Amino acid sequence: MTSRAALVDWLRTDADPALLWQVERDLEHRPDEVWQRTRSRVATEGFGARLLALQDPDGQWAGGAYFPREPAEYPDAHGDPTAPPSQPWTATTWSLNALREWGMPADSLTDTAARLAANSRWEYDDLPYWGGEVDCCINAFTLANGAWLGADVSTLVHWISDHRLADGGWNCEWVEGATVSSFHSTLNVVQGILTYQQLSGDHALDADRAAGEEYLLERGLMRRRTTGALVGPWVTWYAYPFRWTYSVIRALDHFRAAALADGTAPDPRLQEAVDTLRAARRPDGTWLQERVLPGAVWFDVDVAEGEPSRWLTLIGTRVLDWWDAEHGAPMDQPLSAPEDNPAT
Repeated sequence: MTSRAALVDWLRTDADPALLWQVERDLEHRPDEVWQRTRSRVATEGFGARLLALQDPDGQWAGGAYFPREPAEYPDAHGDPTAPPSQPWTATTWSLNALREWGMPADSLTDTAARLAANSRWEYDDLPYWGGEVDCCINAFTLANGAWLGADVSTLVHWISDHRLADGGWNCEWVEGATVSSFHSTLNVVQGILTYQQLSGDHALDADRAAGEEYLLERGLMRRRTTGALVGPWVTWYAYPFRWTYSVIRALDHFRAAALADGTAPDPRLQEAVDTLRAARRPDGTWLQERVLPGAVWFDVDVAEGEPSRWLTLIGTRVLDWWDAEHGAPMDQPLSAPEDNPAT
C-alpha cells in the first residue's frame, strides 16, 4: 500500500515551482505565505522563467499573436520530421496562457500589455491584440490574459456576451453558421470568464458564465442532450497541457474552481464525470499522460504518453478531494500500488 503522503512526496520531488505551489495550496493546504513564496519563484526558476526569457522585445513570443511568424523556425520539440503540420503552441497567446496558469506574477511581465497593444495584431484581419478577433476560444483566452496583465478588454466583455448562442454556450464556428454550442468552446469561454471575474472584480458576465456552465451540466459534462450518447471519445482523453481541448478532468477542475469562487456546493450532476475521472486513476493514485496534442513547443513541461503525469495527478487529486470533502469521504485513504509505483 502507498499513502496519500507518499503520493504528495512524489509530486513534490524535484517539482517545478509552477506545479509545486499548487500542490502546497490545494493538496497540503499550507499557509498562504508558504505557497505564495513558492509561487513567486515561478518568475525566476523553472518553466516560468524559461518561457519568460523567450519573449520577443516587442512583447510577443515567436513573432505572432496566435501563430508564430515563421512556423518552420519553431520545429516540433519531439523532433519528428515526418509528422504532418499541426497547431504550433509557441506564439503569444499560448505563452501567456501558460504563464498565467503557472502562477507567474503579472508584474514580472512589466509593460507587456502595452507592448502587445502597440505591436501585436491577430492573424485574422490584422485586428489589434486586446480587441480580440472572431474566435470564441481566442477571445476568452485574451479576456483572461488581459485581466491578468491590466489591459483594457472591455470590448471583449461585450463581444463574449453578444456571441452566446441560444442553447447557452458558445461555438467558435459561429462565423461559419454554427447555431449549436460546442463543449470545447463553451469550456474555454466559461474558464476565461471566471478568470476575468476573479482578477478584475467585474461581474458583468455572471449570467453568461452561469448559462455556459448550465449547458455543460445539463449534459453531465459528457453526453449529448438529445441521445445521451457520449459526445466524443475525447471526453475521457487525459493529457497535459490541456490547450483548447475538452476533457472531463479539465471541466471538473473548472467546476471546482467556480464552486470555490462562488461559495457553492458541487452540483450533483457532476457525479458521472467524477466517477469517470476516479475510474481512470491508477491504483498508485496517479493518472497517465494520454493523447498529447502534437505541435511545435518551446520545451516539454510534462511526461511522454503512457507515463504517470504529475500535472494530471495534481489536478485529478484536487478535484476528487473537493468532491469527497463535500460528500464525507476521507481524502487520505491508502492507495494500493504496484512495486514499480513512482509514488512509493
